[in-house]
Amino acid sequence: MMCDSVGNGGCCPPAQMFQESICGNFNGPLTAETVWSAPAGSYFAGTFEIFNSASSTGTVTATVTPAGALSATPGNSDSVSVNQPTAFAITAAAGDSGKFCITLYKRVLA
Repeated sequence: MMCDSVGNGGCCPPAQMFQESICGNFNGPLTAETVWSAPAGSYFAGTFEIFNSASSTGTVTATVTPAGALSATPGNSDSVSVNQPTAFAITAAAGDSGKFCITLYKRVLA
């Protein structure tokens, strides 16, 4: 007997949702430095955050593929949530530093 993947009374369990968190530090100079990437379709959503240290002298920016942009002045943070993320890149001038955090969401069929 085959499982009904649609969930109409079949024997297959529902999809499981998993959350993955990744955090790290960065130090400039960085020019669109990719700090995370995954193949298309790996994650259905993600939240991306950068924090720019108060000791930095300039604004730190980041981009999330497919469509997300972040910008944080010294001592501040910025975040964005996107669907189907595939890459996260940070740009920071020499002397700028901070932290990034990524929360990813994945659906896995049993």
